[in-house]
Amino acid sequence: MTNATDGFHREREALNELVLSRGGNITKRFFSLDTQVYGEGRLPGRFKELLGLVASTVLRCEDCVTYHVLRASEKGVEGEEFYEAMEVALVVGGSVVIPHYRRAVRLWEELRGKGGRS
Repeated sequence: MTNATDGFHREREALNELVLSRGGNITKRFFSLDTQVYGEGRLPGRFKELLGLVASTVLRCEDCVTYHVLRASEKGVEGEEFYEAMEVALVVGGSVVIPHYRRAVRLWEELRGKGGRS
């Protein structure tokens, strides 16, 4: 992990705790559903993370893109799978997703130990 991803994880965890401590049953159920949907099923969890990554990129949610890049890496997504998924996001979302595509690639390459340069 990089310092940036450590900070992301810490902030996400702290904010999730805050939201869940204040939120009602609807919030708690939604968070639980979100966790459950990305688990193993008929579709492998790593493919579900790629689906989340594509949707997040198209919706331009930077936190979500970061989260799904990290989870995809943790779940064993391979480089070619990652890049094909990002191409789907590009075609679906158009040029407006390019900044998110760039940052996703930078993080992916950092996680791979390439420093975002390849």
